[in-house]
Amino acid sequence: MMIKDASPVREIADRRYRLGQGLLALAAIATAAVFVGGFTIVARAADDRIWVEFWRTTAYGVFAGLFALLAHAPRSQRAIWALVFGQKLVLVIFGALVGSVNEARQATVVDAGLVVILVASFVLCRGWDAWRPRATGSRSS
Repeated sequence: MMIKDASPVREIADRRYRLGQGLLALAAIATAAVFVGGFTIVARAADDRIWVEFWRTTAYGVFAGLFALLAHAPRSQRAIWALVFGQKLVLVIFGALVGSVNEARQATVVDAGLVVILVASFVLCRGWDAWRPRATGSRSS
């Protein structure tokens, strides 16, 4: 006779956690693809745009890494949650204020989508657990 280890509630929580991790991994992969593609834009950029395009491209690399860190261990990354969510939310707000500026509409839509993914992942993964105090000497995974 087999005895199941996990209760149905635990199984649902595990599925939600994996779904949240999957959304964060998707954000990491998509952002990494934009990072790689950004070098084509840098290579074609005019002299007056090359620095901005290179800066933007390397920022995609940083955010791909941040999303990957969140996907790996969402319950132990409180600083990363705060930084990523805060930056994306500020961009959406600013984009709404200057929506007619070149590139603002598209970037605002993309960043709004990332905010939705972040909020969904935060809820699915119970990201608020990252803010709970840990026992002294414990290590987070």
